[in-house]
This record gives sequence, structure tokens and C-alpha cells, in this order.
Amino acid sequence: MKRRINNIFKKDGRAFILAMDHGNGLNVLPELNNTGSIIEKAVAGGIDALLTTFGIASTFQKEIGNIGLILRIDGGTSQISANKNASMSNIYEIEDAIRLGADGVLCMGFPGAQNEDITLKDLAYNAARCREWGLVLGAEMLPRGFEPVEDSRDPANIALACRIGAELGADFIKTEYTGDKESFKKVVDGCYKPILILGGGRVKTEEDLLKTVKDSIEAGGRGVVMGRNIWKHPKPDKLCRAIAKIIHEDADIKEALKQL
Repeated sequence: MKRRINNIFKKDGRAFILAMDHGNGLNVLPELNNTGSIIEKAVAGGIDALLTTFGIASTFQKEIGNIGLILRIDGGTSQISANKNASMSNIYEIEDAIRLGADGVLCMGFPGAQNEDITLKDLAYNAARCREWGLVLGAEMLPRGFEPVEDSRDPANIALACRIGAELGADFIKTEYTGDKESFKKVVDGCYKPILILGGGRVKTEEDLLKTVKDSIEAGGRGVVMGRNIWKHPKPDKLCRAIAKIIHEDADIKEALKQL
């Protein structure tokens, strides 16, 4: 496992992961019409690993090259489903990831959601299977899942969700940034596994995006798993370069913005 985790996390203990796993249930068109080209630009910009789908991982091996590879292992729902109570669950086995040459897999964990038992049981199952095969396991821990409840993203609930993910066996956690360094530091302090923030939310400016990355690092976060804000950007290679400088070189916002 050490070799595989070193393909994702660099010597500084941090990771910059491009998320391109949305297409297994969400509409990614037309932005991902040129999937291979975007992957090449992101790699050139300095991403450490790619979180993606079975289809992309098996089709764009040349473009992915030697960076870390993480397979999204759960799914089974789509944005056009009439069943709004459907829950994501395992759709691949660990052996499928190994055959693709993946270094790890990632799945959801939804503490407090209506169907929390499905995602949390899958997470525990995946942890045991990953340990059996020496694969890295990432857990996307989101309190109450995608349910629009008032305390869904309350810092205390995010901290609890991250801790549950670690306790169930995840090697790293992906979650939402709490919005300020003080509250996020409490999340980090309460979890003994690396925490990376997701970067799919809408931001007003590039500076806002980079500030979120910088603040999370200064609060003890270990990096980002970012998708739409990168592959929807007109110059994904330059944006990746700016983010990589913050994560791995501790660049300030002003210096990072020069990359754009």
C-alpha cells in the first residue's frame, strides 16, 4: 500500500487530485466533450492523481500516464432518476480497480442521511477489501448526504462525519470546507486521517477559489479533490499550476494568481 499511497500523496504529505467522476450519474456535457485533452492539461499543470470513472480510466490510459489513479467505486443513481430517495451503493469490486491499474478507490459516506446504512456499510466493506489487496481507500464524508437539511454542513456534523470515515477504515477523507480556518482546524484535529477538501462548489472568482485552498492548507488540510471548477475553466492547465503551487510550495494567493 505504501507505494500506492505515495502515488497519490507526495513527500510533503499533501495531494492535489482532479475529480472527473461526475459523469457516472451527472451531466458533464459539453465541458467534458474533450476529456483526454483536459486530462493532459491538468497533468501538465501539476495534479498528483485523478479520481475518475471506470470508463475514463479504461479509455484514457495514455493521457493519465503515471499519475495516481483512483476509481469511483460507487454509484447507481442519476440526476434524471424519478426515485429521489435512491442511494449510491457499490457498483464495482476492488478487483475491478486493480485490473485498471488503480492505486485506490473512493466511495461515499453519508452519516445522518435517510439511507446512511447503505453508504456506511459499503464503506466498511470497501475498507476491509482494500486492506486485503493493499489498495488506498478514500471516503467522501458528507453529513446527511445531499439532503437539504439546515445542519447538513454544520462544522460539528462535518467533524463527526470525517471521524466516522476514519473509524470505518478510510485512508483519507474528502469533505466540504467549513468556511473558515478556525472551524476547519477543529475538523482536522478530530480526525487522525488526512482530510482533503472537495472543490465542486461555485465560487465568485479565481482568487476566492485559491483562497479557499490556501485557508484549508493553513488549517491543517492535506490538499484538494477538485473537479468542476477545473474542467469547466477555460485554462485548466494554468489553474492547476496555481493550485499546485499553493498545495506543494506554500505559495501565497498573489504568487499563485500569477500562474493565471
